[in-house]
Amino acid sequence: MVYRLLLILGLCVSTAAGQDFQSFINRIYALPDNQRTPVVDSLMAVVPGFPFVEYDTLAHFLFRGNYTTVTIPGDANNWSATGLPMNRVSGTDFWYFTKTFEADARLDYKFLTNGSGWILDPRNPFMVMGGFGPNSELRMAHYQPYPGITFDPSIPHGKLRDTVISSAALGNSRTVRVYTPPGYDSVAGSYPIILFHDGPDYITLGQANNTLDYLIAHNAIQPVVALFVPANAANRHEEYAASLIVPFSSFIVNDVMGWASKRYRIRPGAESAAVIGSSDGGDISLYLGLNYPSVFGNIAAQSSNIISPVSNGFRDGPKLNLKFYLDLGTYDNPILIPLVRNFIPILQAKGYPYLYYEYHEGHSWGNWRDHVANALLYFFPAVPTSVRGDAGIPGGYGLEQNHPNPTNPVSTIAFTVPFAQHAVLKLYDVTGREVMTLFDSIAQAGRHAVRIDGSGLASGIYFYTLRAEGFLGTKKMLILR
Repeated sequence: MVYRLLLILGLCVSTAAGQDFQSFINRIYALPDNQRTPVVDSLMAVVPGFPFVEYDTLAHFLFRGNYTTVTIPGDANNWSATGLPMNRVSGTDFWYFTKTFEADARLDYKFLTNGSGWILDPRNPFMVMGGFGPNSELRMAHYQPYPGITFDPSIPHGKLRDTVISSAALGNSRTVRVYTPPGYDSVAGSYPIILFHDGPDYITLGQANNTLDYLIAHNAIQPVVALFVPANAANRHEEYAASLIVPFSSFIVNDVMGWASKRYRIRPGAESAAVIGSSDGGDISLYLGLNYPSVFGNIAAQSSNIISPVSNGFRDGPKLNLKFYLDLGTYDNPILIPLVRNFIPILQAKGYPYLYYEYHEGHSWGNWRDHVANALLYFFPAVPTSVRGDAGIPGGYGLEQNHPNPTNPVSTIAFTVPFAQHAVLKLYDVTGREVMTLFDSIAQAGRHAVRIDGSGLASGIYFYTLRAEGFLGTKKMLILR
């Protein structure tokens, strides 16, 4: 019996270290029903995280409870109540389900018990707020949350003020929240402006005010004024993409922007004004760019609905003086995926400047909040005050071979980014174990050189990886001692 317990615990520790979860399943099924529960207890005590991610791309969802059925609705199956049915090990209350995801995927999910009990994963500490409440968050091995979404007490913060603006066109009024950057009240000057549709959600769910604080504090963007404008909850789709789109646009352009330009020191010109929204909010952003290019010169749409008058208008009309930022989740709403992907060739055919990214995420605020910074960095990059690295703005991304290579023990790694963005440069050994973080911060546009001191490392082959928005690159280096 003692030998059996040691064997069980040894197997569990090996599995938790990322060896082979399927071996554990095979072993437990080889045991009689009445001997399985202690093995499950041992496994659950040593698994390092839930869901248990193995080999970077395998996610093992683990759950315990006396239920008839357990499924995993979420971004991975468009929130189907019957999708991803878990397997119960007979003789136990242990359920499991294994699925392959991309190594950098991030997805919302919940457990659904007996077809009616929606619950968070009780062992997963990662939670993300969605439009219908909190969800558990699957974070695959290479997913890295954007650091700017968390409130940082060590940096200056902008101010949020509320005002009520009435609309004659819509026959109602609503509260608009205004963000002014740090120093606005004491430093003279004019500011670019960005308007957020579904404004309250971009604050409470998207933490956009924290992102603004973070980017401004790191001198990655110019200080900006932001307007967070709510939709009428009862008529959101109509205002953003249907029967009320014309009067709502009049409200935005004439009432909201007209008021803001008089009340705040807004820099004149459409090139200094941006609008952003997600889902239907992306559609109204694109609509405003199409119909009011003299007001908004920068258009951002996340996981966007795109109605035919908008796509046809850009396809058939003249090229306008606009810049675009669009992103999409590969696990996004299946209706929206082709709309966005088919819109990109229209921008290309017209020669519009744009950025477009796809992420291994779903139709969720967890997706959108991480990537608001992309649009801000693209539209309003900080005005450089000094020259860093090579002169000029590079045409793309690049990760160079370290020099000298082989290294003994000091070397330099250089990388290039086309615009200011968050970048992470890490070193790994041949087993894939992270050895050290070489760079984890905002990188201004240009070439950056990072010094690496390998004096504490054993001789051998290592890999270094650069992760930035729209880029993933890896190269090999050799340390000789």
